[in-house]
Amino acid sequence: MDFKSAHRACVAPMMQYTDMHDRYLLRLISKNTYLYTEMITTGALIFGKCLDQLDFNKEEHPVAVQLGGSDLNDLIESSKISEGYGYDEINLNVGCPSDRVQKGRFGACLMLEPDHVANCLSEMQNAVTIPVTIKCRLGIDDNDSYEFFENFVSVVKNAGIKNFIIHARNGILSGLSPRQNRMIPPLKYDFVYKLKKDNPDLNIIINGGIKNLEESLEHLDHVDGVMIGRAAYDNPFMLSEFDEHIYGQKTKRISKAEIFDEYVSYMTSKESQGYDLSRMVKHLFGLSKGDPHAKAFRKLVLEAIRLKDITPYKSDLRQLLVN
Repeated sequence: MDFKSAHRACVAPMMQYTDMHDRYLLRLISKNTYLYTEMITTGALIFGKCLDQLDFNKEEHPVAVQLGGSDLNDLIESSKISEGYGYDEINLNVGCPSDRVQKGRFGACLMLEPDHVANCLSEMQNAVTIPVTIKCRLGIDDNDSYEFFENFVSVVKNAGIKNFIIHARNGILSGLSPRQNRMIPPLKYDFVYKLKKDNPDLNIIINGGIKNLEESLEHLDHVDGVMIGRAAYDNPFMLSEFDEHIYGQKTKRISKAEIFDEYVSYMTSKESQGYDLSRMVKHLFGLSKGDPHAKAFRKLVLEAIRLKDITPYKSDLRQLLVN
Protein backbone atom coordinates (compact mmCIF):
# COMPACT_ATOMS: atom_id res chain seq x y z
CA MET A 1 0.00 0.00 0.00
CA ASP A 2 1.44 3.38 -0.97
CA PHE A 3 1.91 6.23 1.51
CA LYS A 4 -1.15 8.18 0.33
CA SER A 5 -3.52 5.19 0.39
CA ALA A 6 -2.24 4.15 3.83
CA HIS A 7 -3.48 7.46 5.27
CA ARG A 8 -7.10 7.18 4.20
CA ALA A 9 -7.99 6.64 7.87
CA CYS A 10 -5.82 7.74 10.81
CA VAL A 11 -6.13 7.99 14.58
CA ALA A 12 -4.94 11.33 15.90
CA PRO A 13 -2.05 11.81 18.31
CA MET A 14 -3.62 12.45 21.72
CA MET A 15 -1.69 13.30 24.86
CA GLN A 16 -2.29 10.84 27.72
CA TYR A 17 -4.24 8.58 25.37
CA THR A 18 -2.46 7.19 22.31
CA ASP A 19 0.43 5.51 24.09
CA MET A 20 1.91 2.22 22.89
CA HIS A 21 -0.72 0.21 24.77
CA ASP A 22 -3.69 2.04 23.29
CA ARG A 23 -2.14 1.74 19.83
CA TYR A 24 -1.78 -2.02 20.33
CA LEU A 25 -5.46 -2.24 21.26
CA LEU A 26 -6.44 -0.20 18.20
CA ARG A 27 -4.36 -2.43 15.97
CA LEU A 28 -6.25 -5.47 17.24
CA ILE A 29 -9.42 -3.80 15.96
CA SER A 30 -8.16 -2.42 12.63
CA LYS A 31 -5.19 -3.78 10.70
CA ASN A 32 -4.88 -0.78 8.39
CA THR A 33 -5.82 2.43 10.20
CA TYR A 34 -2.71 4.61 10.49
CA LEU A 35 -1.61 5.25 14.08
CA TYR A 36 0.25 8.16 15.71
CA THR A 37 2.08 8.51 18.99
CA GLU A 38 1.32 11.14 21.56
CA MET A 39 3.27 14.32 20.88
CA ILE A 40 6.86 13.81 22.09
CA THR A 41 8.93 16.94 22.63
CA THR A 42 12.44 17.21 21.31
CA GLY A 43 13.53 18.37 24.75
CA ALA A 44 12.28 15.15 26.33
CA LEU A 45 14.30 13.07 23.86
CA ILE A 46 17.52 15.06 23.76
CA PHE A 47 17.83 16.66 27.17
CA GLY A 48 15.52 14.53 29.28
CA LYS A 49 16.74 11.29 27.70
CA CYS A 50 13.13 10.08 27.89
CA LEU A 51 13.65 7.60 25.09
CA ASP A 52 11.07 5.24 26.58
CA GLN A 53 8.45 7.56 25.08
CA LEU A 54 9.46 6.15 21.70
CA ASP A 55 8.68 2.55 22.69
CA PHE A 56 6.23 0.80 20.42
CA ASN A 57 5.16 -2.72 19.51
CA LYS A 58 6.08 -4.18 16.13
CA GLU A 59 2.39 -4.98 15.60
CA GLU A 60 1.56 -1.25 15.49
CA HIS A 61 2.85 -0.63 11.96
CA PRO A 62 2.02 1.54 10.17
CA VAL A 63 2.79 3.99 12.98
CA ALA A 64 4.14 7.55 13.02
CA VAL A 65 5.88 9.53 15.73
CA GLN A 66 4.72 13.10 16.34
CA LEU A 67 7.39 15.54 17.45
CA GLY A 68 6.93 18.89 19.19
CA GLY A 69 9.67 21.46 18.95
CA SER A 70 11.03 24.42 17.04
CA ASP A 71 14.81 24.28 17.33
CA LEU A 72 16.16 23.12 13.99
CA ASN A 73 19.06 21.08 15.31
CA ASP A 74 16.93 19.42 17.98
CA LEU A 75 14.30 18.48 15.40
CA ILE A 76 16.93 17.00 13.11
CA GLU A 77 18.47 14.96 15.93
CA SER A 78 15.06 13.81 17.18
CA SER A 79 14.08 12.81 13.65
CA LYS A 80 17.19 10.66 13.32
CA ILE A 81 16.53 9.04 16.70
CA SER A 82 12.91 8.34 15.75
CA GLU A 83 13.88 6.80 12.44
CA GLY A 84 16.36 4.61 14.26
CA TYR A 85 13.54 3.25 16.40
CA GLY A 86 11.74 2.07 13.28
CA TYR A 87 8.86 4.50 12.84
CA ASP A 88 7.20 4.79 9.43
CA GLU A 89 6.79 8.57 9.47
CA ILE A 90 7.75 11.67 11.42
CA ASN A 91 5.05 14.29 11.98
CA LEU A 92 5.68 17.83 13.24
CA ASN A 93 3.08 19.30 15.58
CA VAL A 94 2.09 22.81 14.48
CA GLY A 95 -1.38 22.68 15.98
CA CYS A 96 -1.28 22.30 19.76
CA PRO A 97 -2.50 25.52 21.47
CA SER A 98 -1.62 24.79 25.11
CA ASP A 99 0.19 27.38 27.27
CA ARG A 100 3.05 24.98 27.96
CA VAL A 101 3.62 24.42 24.27
CA GLN A 102 3.50 28.15 23.51
CA LYS A 103 6.16 28.85 26.15
CA GLY A 104 8.38 26.36 24.35
CA ARG A 105 7.72 28.16 21.04
CA PHE A 106 6.18 25.22 19.26
CA GLY A 107 2.76 23.93 18.35
CA ALA A 108 0.12 26.25 16.86
CA CYS A 109 2.07 29.46 17.48
CA LEU A 110 4.49 28.36 14.76
CA MET A 111 1.85 29.10 12.15
CA LEU A 112 3.04 32.70 12.47
CA GLU A 113 6.48 31.54 11.31
CA PRO A 114 5.86 29.67 8.05
CA ASP A 115 9.40 30.16 6.74
CA HIS A 116 10.91 28.68 9.89
CA VAL A 117 8.48 25.75 9.81
CA ALA A 118 9.27 25.12 6.16
CA ASN A 119 13.02 25.17 6.84
CA CYS A 120 12.68 22.79 9.79
CA LEU A 121 10.57 20.33 7.81
CA SER A 122 12.89 20.48 4.82
CA GLU A 123 15.99 19.80 6.93
CA MET A 124 14.22 17.04 8.84
CA GLN A 125 13.32 15.40 5.54
CA ASN A 126 16.92 15.70 4.36
CA ALA A 127 18.14 14.01 7.54
CA VAL A 128 15.99 10.86 7.29
CA THR A 129 14.74 8.45 4.66
CA ILE A 130 11.16 8.12 5.97
CA PRO A 131 8.42 10.67 5.12
CA VAL A 132 8.12 13.87 7.15
CA THR A 133 4.65 15.39 7.51
CA ILE A 134 2.97 18.29 9.29
CA LYS A 135 -0.17 18.60 11.42
CA CYS A 136 -1.47 22.16 11.64
CA ARG A 137 -4.64 24.19 12.08
CA LEU A 138 -6.34 26.67 9.76
CA GLY A 139 -4.78 29.60 11.58
CA ILE A 140 -4.48 31.10 15.03
CA ASP A 141 -6.38 33.81 16.90
CA ASP A 142 -7.59 36.49 14.46
CA ASN A 143 -5.64 35.01 11.57
CA ASP A 144 -8.67 33.13 10.39
CA SER A 145 -8.88 33.84 6.67
CA TYR A 146 -8.42 31.31 3.90
CA GLU A 147 -5.64 33.52 2.56
CA PHE A 148 -3.62 33.16 5.79
CA PHE A 149 -4.13 29.40 5.76
CA GLU A 150 -3.30 29.01 2.08
CA ASN A 151 -0.18 31.15 2.39
CA PHE A 152 1.13 29.03 5.28
CA VAL A 153 0.57 25.83 3.31
CA SER A 154 2.12 27.35 0.19
CA VAL A 155 5.35 28.26 1.99
CA VAL A 156 5.64 24.79 3.51
CA LYS A 157 4.73 23.12 0.22
CA ASN A 158 7.47 25.04 -1.58
CA ALA A 159 9.99 23.50 0.82
CA GLY A 160 9.10 20.08 -0.57
CA ILE A 161 6.52 18.91 1.97
CA LYS A 162 3.52 17.23 0.35
CA ASN A 163 1.65 15.63 3.27
CA PHE A 164 -0.59 17.84 5.42
CA ILE A 165 -2.85 16.81 8.31
CA ILE A 166 -5.18 19.71 8.98
CA HIS A 167 -7.33 20.26 12.06
CA ALA A 168 -10.15 22.25 10.47
CA ARG A 169 -10.37 24.84 13.24
CA ASN A 170 -8.48 27.94 14.24
CA GLY A 171 -6.38 27.73 17.38
CA ILE A 172 -7.08 30.30 20.07
CA LEU A 173 -3.85 30.85 21.97
CA SER A 174 -5.26 32.79 24.91
CA GLY A 175 -8.55 32.36 26.72
CA LEU A 176 -9.29 28.79 25.70
CA SER A 177 -7.95 25.54 27.13
CA PRO A 178 -6.72 22.77 24.80
CA ARG A 179 -10.03 20.96 25.40
CA GLN A 180 -12.02 24.08 24.52
CA ASN A 181 -9.86 24.52 21.43
CA ARG A 182 -11.10 21.13 20.25
CA MET A 183 -14.72 22.25 20.55
CA ILE A 184 -15.33 26.01 20.49
CA PRO A 185 -13.60 27.38 17.37
CA PRO A 186 -15.94 26.61 14.48
CA LEU A 187 -15.11 23.83 12.07
CA LYS A 188 -14.40 25.03 8.55
CA TYR A 189 -14.24 21.87 6.50
CA ASP A 190 -14.78 23.96 3.36
CA PHE A 191 -11.33 25.55 3.84
CA VAL A 192 -9.70 22.13 3.74
CA TYR A 193 -11.77 21.01 0.75
CA LYS A 194 -10.81 24.17 -1.12
CA LEU A 195 -7.14 23.66 -0.28
CA LYS A 196 -7.26 20.19 -1.82
CA LYS A 197 -9.04 21.50 -4.89
CA ASP A 198 -6.46 24.27 -5.27
CA ASN A 199 -3.55 21.88 -4.62
CA PRO A 200 -4.35 18.49 -6.16
CA ASP A 201 -0.70 17.47 -5.82
CA LEU A 202 -0.85 17.57 -2.03
CA ASN A 203 -1.90 14.70 0.23
CA ILE A 204 -4.54 16.30 2.46
CA ILE A 205 -5.86 14.58 5.60
CA ILE A 206 -8.74 16.28 7.42
CA ASN A 207 -9.12 16.26 11.22
CA GLY A 208 -11.61 17.72 13.68
CA GLY A 209 -15.04 16.62 14.87
CA ILE A 210 -15.18 13.43 12.80
CA LYS A 211 -17.18 10.84 14.72
CA ASN A 212 -17.77 7.72 12.65
CA LEU A 213 -17.41 5.79 9.41
CA GLU A 214 -20.27 7.57 7.67
CA GLU A 215 -18.77 11.02 8.25
CA SER A 216 -15.35 9.71 7.22
CA LEU A 217 -16.68 8.47 3.88
CA GLU A 218 -18.30 11.84 3.23
CA HIS A 219 -14.99 13.64 3.80
CA LEU A 220 -13.17 11.19 1.54
CA ASP A 221 -15.20 12.54 -1.37
CA HIS A 222 -13.23 15.77 -0.97
CA VAL A 223 -9.83 14.95 0.56
CA ASP A 224 -7.31 12.11 0.62
CA GLY A 225 -7.68 10.97 4.20
CA VAL A 226 -9.44 11.44 7.52
CA MET A 227 -8.04 11.58 11.03
CA ILE A 228 -10.28 10.75 13.98
CA GLY A 229 -9.43 11.79 17.53
CA ARG A 230 -11.54 11.42 20.67
CA ALA A 231 -14.28 9.47 18.95
CA ALA A 232 -11.80 6.70 18.15
CA TYR A 233 -10.64 6.58 21.76
CA ASP A 234 -14.13 6.72 23.26
CA ASN A 235 -15.47 4.08 20.84
CA PRO A 236 -12.50 2.17 19.41
CA PHE A 237 -14.58 -0.72 18.09
CA MET A 238 -16.02 1.50 15.37
CA LEU A 239 -12.66 1.13 13.62
CA SER A 240 -13.54 -2.52 12.96
CA GLU A 241 -15.55 -1.31 9.94
CA PHE A 242 -12.76 0.75 8.44
CA ASP A 243 -10.65 -2.03 6.94
CA GLU A 244 -13.51 -3.14 4.70
CA HIS A 245 -15.28 0.12 3.90
CA ILE A 246 -12.27 2.43 3.58
CA TYR A 247 -9.41 0.08 2.69
CA GLY A 248 -11.48 -2.46 0.76
CA GLN A 249 -10.15 -5.43 2.71
CA LYS A 250 -12.73 -8.03 3.70
CA THR A 251 -10.86 -9.47 6.65
CA LYS A 252 -12.54 -11.55 9.34
CA ARG A 253 -14.09 -9.14 11.81
CA ILE A 254 -12.80 -9.82 15.30
CA SER A 255 -15.33 -9.75 18.13
CA LYS A 256 -15.09 -7.55 21.22
CA ALA A 257 -14.59 -10.64 23.38
CA GLU A 258 -11.69 -11.79 21.18
CA ILE A 259 -10.16 -8.33 21.30
CA PHE A 260 -10.51 -8.34 25.08
CA ASP A 261 -8.83 -11.76 25.36
CA GLU A 262 -5.89 -10.72 23.19
CA TYR A 263 -5.46 -7.43 25.02
CA VAL A 264 -5.53 -9.14 28.43
CA SER A 265 -2.75 -11.48 27.22
CA TYR A 266 -0.83 -8.43 26.04
CA MET A 267 -1.25 -6.68 29.40
CA THR A 268 -0.07 -9.76 31.27
CA SER A 269 3.06 -9.92 29.14
CA LYS A 270 3.79 -6.21 29.42
CA GLU A 271 3.20 -6.12 33.18
CA SER A 272 5.85 -8.82 33.56
CA GLN A 273 8.21 -6.48 31.71
CA GLY A 274 7.56 -3.69 34.20
CA TYR A 275 4.86 -1.69 32.44
CA ASP A 276 2.12 -0.16 34.60
CA LEU A 277 -1.06 -2.25 34.50
CA SER A 278 -3.40 0.60 35.42
CA ARG A 279 -2.22 2.64 32.47
CA MET A 280 -2.96 -0.28 30.15
CA VAL A 281 -6.35 -1.15 31.65
CA LYS A 282 -7.75 2.37 31.25
CA HIS A 283 -7.77 1.99 27.47
CA LEU A 284 -10.53 -0.63 27.82
CA PHE A 285 -13.13 1.91 28.96
CA GLY A 286 -14.46 2.56 25.46
CA LEU A 287 -14.55 -1.04 24.25
CA SER A 288 -18.13 -1.49 25.51
CA LYS A 289 -19.40 1.79 24.00
CA GLY A 290 -23.00 1.39 22.88
CA ASP A 291 -23.52 -1.96 24.60
CA PRO A 292 -26.44 -2.55 27.02
CA HIS A 293 -24.02 -3.32 29.84
CA ALA A 294 -21.52 -0.54 29.08
CA LYS A 295 -21.97 1.15 32.46
CA ALA A 296 -21.34 -2.10 34.37
CA PHE A 297 -18.32 -2.82 32.17
CA ARG A 298 -16.78 0.58 32.84
CA LYS A 299 -17.41 0.18 36.57
CA LEU A 300 -15.46 -3.10 36.63
CA VAL A 301 -12.65 -1.55 34.58
CA LEU A 302 -12.44 1.20 37.20
CA GLU A 303 -12.28 -1.43 39.95
CA ALA A 304 -9.46 -3.22 38.14
CA ILE A 305 -7.54 0.05 37.93
CA ARG A 306 -8.13 0.73 41.61
CA LEU A 307 -7.03 -2.77 42.58
CA LYS A 308 -4.18 -2.74 40.03
CA ASP A 309 -5.23 -6.25 39.06
CA ILE A 310 -7.59 -7.30 36.28
CA THR A 311 -7.53 -11.02 37.09
CA PRO A 312 -10.57 -11.09 39.45
CA TYR A 313 -12.69 -9.29 36.86
CA LYS A 314 -11.65 -10.95 33.58
CA SER A 315 -14.56 -13.36 33.32
CA ASP A 316 -17.23 -10.82 34.24
CA LEU A 317 -15.78 -8.18 31.93
CA ARG A 318 -15.74 -10.59 28.99
CA GLN A 319 -19.34 -11.62 29.57
CA LEU A 320 -20.50 -7.99 29.61
CA LEU A 321 -19.21 -7.36 26.08
CA VAL A 322 -21.74 -7.58 23.25
CA ASN A 323 -20.24 -8.93 20.03
